Amino acid sequence: MRGILLAGGTGSRLWPITKSVSKHLMPVHDKPMIFYPLSTLLNIGIREILVITAPTDRTLFHRLLGDGSQWGLRLEYAVQPEPEGIAQALTIGEDFLGGLSSALILGDNLFHGMDFGSWVRSGVELAGGHVFAYPVDRPSDYGVVELDADGRVLSLQEKPAQPRSRYAVPGLYFYDTEVTKIARTLRPSPRGELEITAINDYYLRERTLRVTVMDRGSVWLDMGTVADMVRASEYVRVVEERQNIKVGCIEEAAWRAGFIDDAQLRTLAQPLMSSGYGEYLLRLLG
Repeated sequence: MRGILLAGGTGSRLWPITKSVSKHLMPVHDKPMIFYPLSTLLNIGIREILVITAPTDRTLFHRLLGDGSQWGLRLEYAVQPEPEGIAQALTIGEDFLGGLSSALILGDNLFHGMDFGSWVRSGVELAGGHVFAYPVDRPSDYGVVELDADGRVLSLQEKPAQPRSRYAVPGLYFYDTEVTKIARTLRPSPRGELEITAINDYYLRERTLRVTVMDRGSVWLDMGTVADMVRASEYVRVVEERQNIKVGCIEEAAWRAGFIDDAQLRTLAQPLMSSGYGEYLLRLLG
């Protein structure tokens, strides 16, 4: 399985602070926003990842992340010329996926406390699509999934005025090898976008869409507005200070996944000592 991290868009909901820099490079507590979804992919066990950016931001992302080899990864880059929908990432990334199954994650989503990758690491072949459901206060802001009493999917809606449930679909999606073919058949919605809900609805009609309600106690935060970023920063700060762990730490995720060894982690820690970040990495080694 290969990963796609979609970090395009204009960040217009955060203007004027994002008029000169991508929101995905902005700080959420002590790390750039993109570290959080990237670490999620690493926690799943994915080390080949395509980062999709807006055309003007590609150089900045490469400066931050490089080719990923320092973390035992293979990072490649592509651009989304215009923000024409989440599903567009799957057509942009078709060559990168190379006929393999995929995990698509949005660059402004933070996940914590749930092991998404246990079934991926188990070696079970993915057939169809697999998405998640999370209860929210304002489901009309998101794609919404309606479930029956037994957890079966009844319907999917994209930002509905009258939601049929309070379960939103977070920005992490797993698909089989057919997804790029499906994405190529999509037409823009009335919003002018290639909707990811249309992909999920296709798998639903084929009866191959699996939806898992996220564990109680797990956390999903969308960081798309100023208020959302503040909440995410405060969440990360509280968890890190009270539990003495880091959320979204790329170096730790790579080390725990076995992508780098102790010596490589120690090398990564050295330039980060003055901020305290490096001290945390060294403490992991005991």
